[in-house]
Amino acid sequence: MSYVQLPTPPAEPLRMLGTVGSTENTASLDGLPPLILGGAQFNYQYNDDPYRLPAKDIIRHCFEAGVCAIDTSAYYGPSEILIGEVLAEPEIAALFPRESYYIITKAGRIAESTFDYSPSWMRQSVERSLKRLHTDYLDVVYAHDVEFLPLDDTLPGIAELFKMKEEGIIRNVGISGYPVQVLVTLAKLVRLKLGKTIDIVLSYSNFTLQNRRLKNSLDEFYAAGVKKVLNGSPLSMSLLRSQPPHAFHPASPELKRRVALAATHTASKNVELADLSMRYALRNWNGTTVVGWSSLYEVNAGIQAYWESQNREITAEDEQLVREVHEILGDGLDEVWSSGLKENCEYIL
Repeated sequence: MSYVQLPTPPAEPLRMLGTVGSTENTASLDGLPPLILGGAQFNYQYNDDPYRLPAKDIIRHCFEAGVCAIDTSAYYGPSEILIGEVLAEPEIAALFPRESYYIITKAGRIAESTFDYSPSWMRQSVERSLKRLHTDYLDVVYAHDVEFLPLDDTLPGIAELFKMKEEGIIRNVGISGYPVQVLVTLAKLVRLKLGKTIDIVLSYSNFTLQNRRLKNSLDEFYAAGVKKVLNGSPLSMSLLRSQPPHAFHPASPELKRRVALAATHTASKNVELADLSMRYALRNWNGTTVVGWSSLYEVNAGIQAYWESQNREITAEDEQLVREVHEILGDGLDEVWSSGLKENCEYIL
């Protein structure tokens, strides 16, 4: 099997994004690479037939490039199964020992409108993930999409995750979801009512060219004891690109219209909106970003965007265009959409 050559960043030699093969490195969240392979792409929501995706090539190529972490979920259809099958292959296992990469998954969301954060279900879900992913421990498990049930109802499941951390099944306990303030509130609630501190938080579509709310809330997360805050979906689930977003995208029609105008404008400057958006998010987020890729081409494009985001000349060229896009977005800049229970957004500690 031949692999696509990694793109070389402008005016500098190729460097690894992270360190692969170090037991010491992956024992801590400090070893997370700047990019994480998002497993939501191995799901029917994003691909008609995820079984036809070149999962082995994608994962191997990522690991070779130092993208030594995979983020998935029990909710993502066959994602855990497809990833686990690749990781269990003798060739992959020999090249990349388990301690050389992070496996991150989620529990608590079962279907589009079905959630269960009971201790028994959370444990059952984690045990199933261990089997699917062919591992005896998970580096991170998030309580998934916590905004859809009353926040107090998520606490028993989160407490069970901490029990499994004590047992060595889980190394880090996290929470994930969309509304930033709900995640901040839950992190504080866990500290107040469980006497624990959340290790890691993942929010998606909240630090992008269109929406900067996550970065503006970092101090609140850290004050609650959170060690790491990760940014997911820097293209906002397909919103920030020249093609129309996926049909399920929850953004308002007006925001979609403004983004389409922005895409037309960047195209007139011979710049693809998705490329500009990716560089903007990677350049301005001081931490780890979760990105979904469905092909080796997309993997290489993502790695190229990472290096270009570090290039001063490209940054200077982007800055003016970013200002123009923000002007086009107008009131759509930092606009969010409703997700979860209204009462969670109004929760008072």
